[in-house]
Amino acid sequence: MRDLGVGFGYLIEGQRWVGRHGRQYGFGLLPGLITLVLYAAALVALAIWGEDSVAWATPFADDWSSPWLGLFRGFLTAVLFALGLLLAVLTFTAVTLLIGQPFYENLSEKVDADISPDGTVPESGLPFWRELWISARDSLRVLVRAGLWGLLLFALGFLPVVGQTAVPVVGFFVTGFFLTEELAAVALQRRGVDLRARLALLRSRKTLVWGFGTPLGLAFLVPFVAVFLMPGAVAGATLLARDLLGEETAREDPDQDRDGDRGRDRRLTS
Repeated sequence: MRDLGVGFGYLIEGQRWVGRHGRQYGFGLLPGLITLVLYAAALVALAIWGEDSVAWATPFADDWSSPWLGLFRGFLTAVLFALGLLLAVLTFTAVTLLIGQPFYENLSEKVDADISPDGTVPESGLPFWRELWISARDSLRVLVRAGLWGLLLFALGFLPVVGQTAVPVVGFFVTGFFLTEELAAVALQRRGVDLRARLALLRSRKTLVWGFGTPLGLAFLVPFVAVFLMPGAVAGATLLARDLLGEETAREDPDQDRDGDRGRDRRLTS
């Protein structure tokens, strides 16, 4: 259970890191703002035209008497919007990371350089477009996995008692796992760790991953919060990735300047 606290500590430390490096934080906000506008527009469209879409998809119910027609289509409309909201939560990180690939790559490199005992930054050696393609491909594969979990949990949600108690809790842990995978992929992909190896690495320390990703997933449910937490989440996931790989980490000198210059004195912590 100790790993739960360690994972949460990385989440907090990531937010502190971007708080001390205002320039990196400012650039890191841009992709989240762009994604937020796109998703907000999509959800508003779903709210406006969702009922019409349900009516179009269920012509067999046109002759049903009241109130069954209204209840049936109202329920399906609510389900459609709930699925859209769940999909938005599950994919927000992946889409934001894809849009902000150069921003977050640079931020993760800065974290690595800042906390590495010798200041070295792992590099993939791949051209940018190749890295972008790998990131998009892996994000799609993770999205499929997350979507299957989402459908399974949605179906289990109809079970009496269990569906209203245990299933939502499991859902938050599943969301936390996949959020952590997407965020840690920025640092791990740069180290040549492919998707299969990343998933195996994360599964080997599930409590660490849950400690980081589950509270972040809960926070992401609050409107606009995800935008402001994303830069710090990427920074924290870089710290988590270093822990998973057993890399040495040195803390920052608290007297360093706020633009991110590395302190001269470091204390090795692991």
